[in-house]
Amino acid sequence: MDFIHRIAPELQEGAAGLPPLQLPEGLAAARSSVPMPAESLDGVRITERVVSVSGAQPVPVRIYEPANRNDHALPALLWTHGGGYILGNPGGDDALCGRFVQAANCVIVSPDYRLAPEHPFPAAIEDSYTALAWLAEDGNELKIDRSRIAVGGASAGGGLAAALALMARDKGGPALCFQLPLYPMLDDRNLTPSSHEITHPALWNRANNLTAWEMVLGAAAGGAEVSPYAAPARAGDLAGLPPAYICIGQLDLFRDETMEYVTRLAQAGVAVEFHLYPGGYHGFEHVVPEAEVSRRAMQEYIHALAKALNS
Repeated sequence: MDFIHRIAPELQEGAAGLPPLQLPEGLAAARSSVPMPAESLDGVRITERVVSVSGAQPVPVRIYEPANRNDHALPALLWTHGGGYILGNPGGDDALCGRFVQAANCVIVSPDYRLAPEHPFPAAIEDSYTALAWLAEDGNELKIDRSRIAVGGASAGGGLAAALALMARDKGGPALCFQLPLYPMLDDRNLTPSSHEITHPALWNRANNLTAWEMVLGAAAGGAEVSPYAAPARAGDLAGLPPAYICIGQLDLFRDETMEYVTRLAQAGVAVEFHLYPGGYHGFEHVVPEAEVSRRAMQEYIHALAKALNS
C-alpha cells in the first residue's frame, strides 16, 4: 500500500502539505521557519530570564505560569522543545505550554538549550539539567511545590525528558514525580524496522534522523560508547525512574524504539501508560490539530500531566 494511504484519512492532507526537509542543506531554512512565540496567552503569564546553578553555564529559559496565581506553591514541569536537537526554540511550544498551565495549574520552565551541530552532545542535556536544577532550587522565586516536579517534551524534547529522568535518578535529584516523553527520540543506532520504514520526504524520516544524530554525536553516532544521557535507549537499567506517560503514532520513525523503551520501563517496575495511534505520523497532532485523533491525543497527554501533578 502507498505510504500516504496508510495514514489516517483525516491526517493525509496535512502530511501532503508539509514541505520536504533535507538535511543538512535545508537546516538554515528550517530554522528560519520555526514558529514565532505568541505575544500573549489567555490566563497565562510568560516571562524570560537567564538562569544558572553553581558551576554551570547560564541558560535562557521561558517561564509560563497562571496570570492570576495566588501565594500557594504550584507543581512544575520542565518542558524541553523538539526539533531533532538541531531546530526549535521554547516559544514554538507556547500554545501547548499554555494549555498545560491552564489544565494543570502549574508553572513551566522551558530551556532554550544549545543546538547541534554548533553545540554537540552534551550541550543540550547539560543546559536542560541546569534549568531543572534551578527550577528545583530554593530561592528562585517561582513558588514551586518541590514534591511535584515533572519533566516532559516531544520528539527530541521527549528524548531529553527521558535523559533528564535518568540523570536526575543517577545524580540523586532533583526528585521527579512524573515524566512525559512524547514520541521521543531515544536511539542513535537506527536499527529498528520503523527506522527503516519511514522515508517519506515530508516527514521526519530515516535520512534526516541519521544526519541529526551525526550532528549531535559526530563520529560516535551508532557506535558502542554513546551515553544514555544522549540516547536513553542505551541505558542498561531503567529501575527507579518516575512514572511515565508515552504516546506515538503508528507511522512514526520512532515507533519501535519507543515501544521497546516502554516495555523495558514496565519490566523494570516503572508505572507507564502508553498510547499508540493508528495512522499517525510524527507530530501529527500539531500538523492537523483539528482532526479528531489529534484532539484526542493532545487531550489525553494533557490530562495525564494534570492528573500526575495534582493527585
